[in-house]
This record gives sequence, C-alpha cells and structure tokens, in this order.
Amino acid sequence: LRQALKALGVGAGDRVAGYLPNMPETIMAMLAATSLGAIWSSASPDFGVQGVLDRFGQIEPKVLFAADGYYYNGKQIDCRDKIREVTEKMPSLKKTVIIQYVTPAKAGVSSHEEPDSGFRRNDMISFDDFKNAYKPADIKFDRFPFNQPLYIMFSSGTTGIPKCIVHGAGGTLIQHLKEHKLHCDIRKGDNVFYFTTCGWMMWNWLVSALASEATLLLYDGSPFYPDGYALFQFAEKYKCTLFGTSAKYIDALRTHGVVTKDNRHLDTIRMMTSTGSPLSPEGFDYVYQSLLPEVHLASISGGTDIVSCFVLGNPLSPVYRGEIQGAGLGMDVDVFDSDGKPLRGDKGELVCKTPFPCMPVGFWNDPQGEKYSKAYFEKFSGIWCHGDWCEWTENNGLVIHGRSDATLNPGGVRIGTAEIYRLVEQLPEIKESIAVGQDWEGDVRVVLFVVLQSKARLDETLVNKIKKTIRDGASPRHVPARVIAVADIPRTKSGKITELAVREVIHNRPVKNSEALANPEALKLYENLAELKS
Repeated sequence: LRQALKALGVGAGDRVAGYLPNMPETIMAMLAATSLGAIWSSASPDFGVQGVLDRFGQIEPKVLFAADGYYYNGKQIDCRDKIREVTEKMPSLKKTVIIQYVTPAKAGVSSHEEPDSGFRRNDMISFDDFKNAYKPADIKFDRFPFNQPLYIMFSSGTTGIPKCIVHGAGGTLIQHLKEHKLHCDIRKGDNVFYFTTCGWMMWNWLVSALASEATLLLYDGSPFYPDGYALFQFAEKYKCTLFGTSAKYIDALRTHGVVTKDNRHLDTIRMMTSTGSPLSPEGFDYVYQSLLPEVHLASISGGTDIVSCFVLGNPLSPVYRGEIQGAGLGMDVDVFDSDGKPLRGDKGELVCKTPFPCMPVGFWNDPQGEKYSKAYFEKFSGIWCHGDWCEWTENNGLVIHGRSDATLNPGGVRIGTAEIYRLVEQLPEIKESIAVGQDWEGDVRVVLFVVLQSKARLDETLVNKIKKTIRDGASPRHVPARVIAVADIPRTKSGKITELAVREVIHNRPVKNSEALANPEALKLYENLAELKS
C-alpha cells in the first residue's frame, strides 16, 4: 500500500483521507500514508456528504480511501452514492480507493470494473487492485522532524465549519505511549479495545497501542446489536485487557439492565476507561455492582484538541466514585477562577499552565496562528484554557461538570449541566436529558428537556418530582424554570449531546453546521415551543 501511494506521488505534507468504518484496512491506509510523511485524516461512513466536504474539502486530500458501505443494527448501508458525490466535489483527489465491504467483487473480475460495485471511473480503483500491483516488502518509515504533521482532526463543527487541528507525530506518540503504558498499564501482548468510530479521536488514541506491542480489537457497528451484551461477548471472545467506552454507553447499559458481574471469562479486563462526557457517581456504582467488580475503572478527559487526555486514571491510586483520578503525568493542569487565579473548593476553568508535547502544531489554513491562539489562549494569556468547567476534590481528583461554554448562568451563578443530568437521569421515568440557558427578562433561566421512558408521562407530578430532585441534590439555582418533554436529543457523530445547538434553536438563531450532527432532524423538536414564550 505504501508503494502504491508513493508511485501516485504521495509524499511529505500531502493529505490522505479515510471515509471508513473501524476496520483493519483503515489502519493499513493510515500507516502506509504516514510512513511517507503524509497527513492522515478520517471520518466515519455515517457522515453525510456535506459533513465530509466541510472537513476534507478544507484540507484538499490527494487520495481518498472509502468503503462502499457499512453495517449497523443488522442492516447494510450503501455509501456508493455519497462517495460519488464527495469525489465529484473534491478536485484535489488524484485517486479514490474503494474498499468493497458490503458489495464483494465477483471472482476473477477486476473490482473497479465490476458492474455490481457501481464504480467505473478511471480515478477510482479497488483497494485490492491498488495494492496488489506491488510486491509486498518490509515497510519503511521515512524520518522527519519531531513536529512533522501526523493527523488532521476536526472540531465538532456544531457552531460553524469545523476547525482543522493539526497534530504532530512526535508529541502524539510520546503522549499516547505515556497514557497507554503508565496510566492504562498496557503491556506487550495485551488486547486493547475502544468502542469508537473513525470520526472520533479515540480511534487515533487506540491505534497508538501498536507502539506498546498490543493487539487492537476493532469493533464497528451498534453496541446494542443484537442486544446489550454484544461488546462484552466480543471482549470475552478475544480476551480483552483494556475495555474503553463512553459514559453514555454505561448509562445505556444500566437502562437496559445489563449484568455481567458473574461472567468469569471477563476477568481478563484489567481496566475500563470511560470518556465522552462525565461519568456520574452512579455510573461508577453500576460498573462495580453489575458489570466488572474487580476492574480498575478510569474516567478520562481531554479531547480532539490534544488527541489525548489532560486528566485520567492510573493503576496505582484509589478510585473514588464520581471522580477522575488526577492529571496526566507531565501535564501542568489546574483550575482557575475568572481572574486567572488557582481555585480549590469551587468550580472553575480547566487550564494547563505550561506547554506539553501533544499541543497541536497548528490549525490548517491559519499561517499566522491567529485562530489557534484565539481558541486556547484568549481567556488567560499564555495559558491553555480548555473550556471544561470543573473542580478539584479533596482526594486531588477532578470532577468535570460540563463544557464551560455550555454552563448555565442564572442570576450570574455558573452551573455545570452535568450536575443536572446526573440527578435527573436517576429517575426511572427519564431516559435522557439536556439543559440549556434561555435569555429571559434580562437574565438567563434554565430550561430542561427530557426524553421519557416509554410508559412515562410528563404531568405536573413528574415535573415537581424532577424539580425537587434537582433542588435537594444540587441547589435551588439548578432548578429549571421550564421542563419540556421531547422525543430526541441532538448529538454529534461521536455521541455527545450538543447544548449549544439547542440553545441556538430556542433563540431562533441558525445552527451553522447541522451536518456535524448525527441526528440533525432532532433540532426541529426545539423550534417555536409555546412553553418558552412565557
């Protein structure tokens, strides 16, 4: 594959993109491209055409790897029409390499000429034909400077065109090796799993476990097909040692009543990591009481911006329910108040006070670094401000209360949305919730939207129960002025709920990039609601 890319003229600084499921060919393409000094970028196949163009269109890839389809919930989804449209609108492409995943070629027929494949253009070729023209040889990795660009990753893009974040090879590798070997205890011969798509930074994080001589366990599809035990059966079959997932998945397992605590074949799992959103204390309880009683459970947090973590777990220290164990080694993490002073015993901004190896090397198409500087260093001069609203605990751990740009501000008091979700989603009537601030009469009032369980009804009794639960568990400031039932909650492709998009809709402002959402149709549920006009 490397030889094929090189023959096509791919070299240092060129971009190679993947529009692919989480499959071995994706990793093969990434390694082949980056061995030449090219920059890899990927998106999952559930992205719509505009979502792909908003991302790859900015970075102008020379080669696109794409799968003809993917599987989800037992269904086969055809991507060929989307691929045609994407390639027609990206003139930078010299070649599109098609991995035939759901429409296998007929025996003895060249894949890119196969009528059933739906592809006949000269600038398209099958994955097998592309690589099989060259005799296999040991792969060579060319040497480049420490900050040679490795990945281009994208912000969620729910408030505008996604930012193109460029990560360097040296910083990414050092950071991942540290997190894998020291914080996650990944050893040679381990079997490492993360439930992720190729559009989430956890895919890039997972792939680096190869540097620890571990085996990667790749899973693509619904984690609840055919039932809630799917990932655990996968982990059992392949003797998983690190099981990585999201807090929302753990919440969903609890809702579905999944119990695996008596499955002794899952004893190979030494560590379970959770990210994507804060893992509630009840989530910790559920893991230890119902899933994996002996596991080391680590809530971790960082982001696409650093393709790694600011705060995470470690195998040597105690785990406290509801807390992230502490800062990553070498990460000068602190919590600042609005004046830029270190803060204990209260909530503030997550900052990193000194430089660290995995800082982005820049943003694409930002030659003077203005967008980069504004994104991270505008709030506190010379200090990275990450945009998480958090606090230190008495155990020197951290609790993250949500994104600081999504914090609620009734009466001038800042409130993290995670504090509300934790309480509301314990109620048996509530499946999921999202809270936003609505500008109202010169102030901000809290509006809570809830997705109800199938037999529940949002009557006055349930509304009062919700408000009392929040008042008793948090404070009167947290209590929503309005509680409204909705059928769905908009979320990003990586599964994160998006308060900012909902906030824009209820204020009759356009959501600048709804293509970044997995379910943009859900936004219509929040338009022109009578409950918000009084």
